[in-house]
Amino acid sequence: MRIVSLIALFLFCVSAQAHAQGGPVQTLLQTHVDDIAKPSRRTIQPVLDDLAASGRPEMVGFLEAWANKGIVQREEDGLFFYAERDGDIYRLRSVEDGQDAGEVGRREATELKPNSGVRKLIATALVQFQLNDPDPDRRRAALDALTRNPTPELLDPLRKSIDGEEVADIRARKEALDRLITIRFGTDTETRVAAIEWMSTQLSLEARAALNAVLATDTVVGQPDSGANIAGLLEVGRDLTEDQALEILAAEDIVPDRVERTERDEVLIAAIEDGAIAGIPVANLDTEDARWAAYGRLVETGDAEPLPDISAVGDLIAANPIYAVFQEPDAAVTDAAQAALQEVENRVLRAEAVDLGLDALSLASIYFLAAIGLAITFGVMGVINMAHGEFIMIGAYTGYVVQLFVPDYTASLVIALPLAFVIAGAAGVALERLVIRHLAHRPLETLLATFGISVALQQLFKNIFGTQAVPLTSPDWLAGAWVVNDVIGISYIRIAIFLMALLFLGLLVYILRRTRLGLEVRAVTQNPGMAASLGIDPDRVGMATFALGSGIAGVAGVAIGLFAQVTSEMGTGYIVQSFMTVVVGGVGSVFGTLAGAGLIGGLQKGIEWLNPSNTLAAQTYMILFIILFIQFRPRGIVAQKGRFVQ
Repeated sequence: MRIVSLIALFLFCVSAQAHAQGGPVQTLLQTHVDDIAKPSRRTIQPVLDDLAASGRPEMVGFLEAWANKGIVQREEDGLFFYAERDGDIYRLRSVEDGQDAGEVGRREATELKPNSGVRKLIATALVQFQLNDPDPDRRRAALDALTRNPTPELLDPLRKSIDGEEVADIRARKEALDRLITIRFGTDTETRVAAIEWMSTQLSLEARAALNAVLATDTVVGQPDSGANIAGLLEVGRDLTEDQALEILAAEDIVPDRVERTERDEVLIAAIEDGAIAGIPVANLDTEDARWAAYGRLVETGDAEPLPDISAVGDLIAANPIYAVFQEPDAAVTDAAQAALQEVENRVLRAEAVDLGLDALSLASIYFLAAIGLAITFGVMGVINMAHGEFIMIGAYTGYVVQLFVPDYTASLVIALPLAFVIAGAAGVALERLVIRHLAHRPLETLLATFGISVALQQLFKNIFGTQAVPLTSPDWLAGAWVVNDVIGISYIRIAIFLMALLFLGLLVYILRRTRLGLEVRAVTQNPGMAASLGIDPDRVGMATFALGSGIAGVAGVAIGLFAQVTSEMGTGYIVQSFMTVVVGGVGSVFGTLAGAGLIGGLQKGIEWLNPSNTLAAQTYMILFIILFIQFRPRGIVAQKGRFVQ
């Protein structure tokens, strides 16, 4: 039995040795054993080309370890292994598959230590492997590394990898990177200009950075050398300040003939006699004007150098013109880059306008959801409900509570939306039955009562849920954003809210135009007295519309809570915009509310774009605009039609 075990162990060792010596990676490495063991920049490139031509994926790990000094050569047979040093031994692993290959003493193996030049060439070959790696993520990582540190040596392997690329976004990145490297390191003017013209169709930050790099300039004092690619003459007051011009001249040892303050102060200190300078007490020299006046007296007595003429600095700058000279010597390339950059900037402006429009549309959809319920109740009952924002809060907290019991965010959202409608609608009915119906036709008392209820509800929810914001988490499929390019993008949550606003718009139009309830609501809205004489109960219609409007506010609360903080005060942030939306759009009109939301959302985003650092100013300007607007259209954009009994 012992003999059998020894034979098995011997056969295993022989098999492992044969595997180590006969593997395809090891065999290829042994064909270049001397150049790998003692590499140099002159001899290593053919070796790397041969390794790259093999196309073996195992070469990526070998090159990474080689560049990081993680490869050793065993002395007894010259084979290469991955190695980890542990004291006086190396733990070896096979270059074929990374499996354990035993141990050797520190003196029984030589660690490969390529110099910085060789490591740079290895890194180039490694990127070539990674650009063709079967794993798309590794190819993307290689492109990221190449973008951070592009070199002309990588241009050829990058181009070779494009034809076989099947993933669309990676292929697009490779093509863009090809142009970027061509612009920077290309030697053929026609090819570089073609790459620059292609860049004029892009909006990426990399494209703009590449074009700006081509247009980088240096400053030259005096007439530039013959053949220099001159960008233009820099004028003081237009292209640079006087101080900047003097700094550039000073770097060339061209200094204006003027008395500096330090020189002036030295002269003044030396001229002090009996506590005065030229008859002026030192105590009175507490301002710059006083000190220059004292210096002037010393000039008059011949005790100080005269001040230069006031135009001395201007004359100095005029006598030494400052030019901006392109670092790129080829004028055709810089001309193409200037034209391309102008086109890119125009595209960016258009894209920013589209992005601003998407933001305005998103904000308008939020305002529409928040205000449509108020528009219905205000239009039917004439009630100024200051507690409408709290129905939004109730809906948001409903979504939060549902997520506590239903951890699946998609399922919880499906449950929370109808449940928020029911709970907020029930709260609206309770408010209408218990308070508002008893204050009918008394708008001031109704306003004060609903304001008090608003404060009470905020405090109640603060006592229940605390003062800190609570999370309302969106499902994974709503995470992230739809990104068109580097400028245009919108989050999936805002897209969902926009679609929800369209859904409610269609639902409300159907209810108001195609159902009996809608007919009664329109009748009561236009002429409640006539509607009552025709057998319609305005009290019942008011309760139903209050339930509908409050329920929609609850649904809006769930939607808003997905991207905003859920707190007891969150409703107050939307009550003002809701009232403005209703008043501007037209009381009691669904399409008027839609128009008002679009106007308010677009106006707010436009003002914020003009003055992005001051959101309070945006709110102020918006309110001023609305005040002026209702002077000309007091009944809103879409005024309700009908006959009213006075």
